[in-house]
Amino acid sequence: MNKKFFLFALILVLGVGVIYYWQRQQNGDQNILILYGNVDIREAQLAFNSSEHIETVFVQEGDRVKKGQLLARLHTEILRARLAEAQAQWEAQRQNLNKLQAGSRKEEISKARAELNAAKARATSARATYKRLLPMLKKKLVSPEDVENARAAADSAKAEMEAVKQALNLLELGPRKEDIAIAQAELARRKAAVILAEQQLDDANLYAPTEGVIRNRILEPGDMAFPQTPALTLAFINPVWVRAYLPEPMLGKITLGSKAMIYTDSFPGRAYPGWVGYISPTAEFTPKNVQTPELRTRLVYSVRIFACNPQDELRLGMPATVHIAIDQAPVNQDIADKNCEAK
Repeated sequence: MNKKFFLFALILVLGVGVIYYWQRQQNGDQNILILYGNVDIREAQLAFNSSEHIETVFVQEGDRVKKGQLLARLHTEILRARLAEAQAQWEAQRQNLNKLQAGSRKEEISKARAELNAAKARATSARATYKRLLPMLKKKLVSPEDVENARAAADSAKAEMEAVKQALNLLELGPRKEDIAIAQAELARRKAAVILAEQQLDDANLYAPTEGVIRNRILEPGDMAFPQTPALTLAFINPVWVRAYLPEPMLGKITLGSKAMIYTDSFPGRAYPGWVGYISPTAEFTPKNVQTPELRTRLVYSVRIFACNPQDELRLGMPATVHIAIDQAPVNQDIADKNCEAK
């Protein structure tokens, strides 16, 4: 009798345990939102900022590049010649400005003073000759033409002396401040021309704007590059997210920053931690390539579940399954990013 009672009690306890476990499992499934989507990343179509034939492409498809890495280069012979010309013109103007700011040399001033003394001597001599001829004119010892010529020579010598004197004054005063200002403005213009030529030369290089993977080489060496024509396609490594669609009834169940776990068929035994980083503010009909025909008329909201991808295993277009716990406390996205870097 005791054995039967014990066996009955054991079966009853096991039954209650099984029912309790089944209820726990059912409740747990009801608290998990499952979404289906595809891995998505950002891409950039990289183009040169000038037009010229491509000289070299330094990367291949699939190469991982760092921010600022040189990817390709155009022919630069003409651009280098323009830069050299601009630098020479800037240097010439710089020396011209230095000459103006330095003013006249003492040797130049000494020379001008000597020329002034000579001019004074010639003017004095000419004036004296004219004065000597005036009394002789009254006595008719000289002709009136000789006197007029002497007077003209005296006036000319005086004018020459005045011109030399003013030239000396200009040398002593130095250049006008307006001339220096004009020279400074011209120097600034020449410097801007050098900077422009340097920028044009640098535009012949194509750099990686951020860390990523070269997805496609569109142009090859010898091709003509234009600013409107992409030369390379760069796939960004970060951020990586799963683009999925949230049914309208579940819109109030998750918030930005909600934790998520991401699973893929390529790595079935691995889960990637993530978080809800974007919920579309507008509804749309379910895309035909996402759900069955019976569900296409339902309104959904596009969501992005950002993922940690330290091993670079999540690739563009990869199908993914997302598990999100409902009614969880949101997580700050900055904290999620730091946790992702730590992992």
